Amino acid sequence: MEDSPARSVPPLSSADPRHVEVVDFMMLECELLDDYNEREWLTTMVSPDIVYQVPVRETVTRARGKGFSTTTFHLNETLGSLESRVARGETKYAWAEDPPSRVRHFVTNIRTREHEDGDDLLRVKSNILIYRTRQDQTKPQMLSGERDDVLRREDGRLRLLKRVVYLDLTVIGTHNLSLFF
Repeated sequence: MEDSPARSVPPLSSADPRHVEVVDFMMLECELLDDYNEREWLTTMVSPDIVYQVPVRETVTRARGKGFSTTTFHLNETLGSLESRVARGETKYAWAEDPPSRVRHFVTNIRTREHEDGDDLLRVKSNILIYRTRQDQTKPQMLSGERDDVLRREDGRLRLLKRVVYLDLTVIGTHNLSLFF
């Protein structure tokens, strides 16, 4: 996890209009994804230059850090691969998600900072909990972790430029990863 660059820049106040805009962005993103509006999410909230990653986590001793791989990923996506995932979900061949899972995104502890690389960038860390049920299952699947995002202002609005999701789990106990974090 990239802790030091974000911590070297002080967080924005919760009253700062940029932080308020980020919170609104995150809440709209949750709404779109929970309501299966993935196409709208992709076209209105995601930058064409997106980097979208979920690194593999290992259980390691404290001395070895947090255990996240920098070379191996559960997901390592670009706009093209995200587009393919969304397009596949719109077809009758998305059997792994037909009928679709019921998903809720809970985003908390949103911390916004100016990005060290420029004025049009914001660094946002947040905690995510995804609650998912499938068909008639009575036991929900839950995925939790921290998201490390970079948002960029494009054409006057914020867009997701980079997302790295650091899951709390080392073994993901879900039948697929066809959801978006």
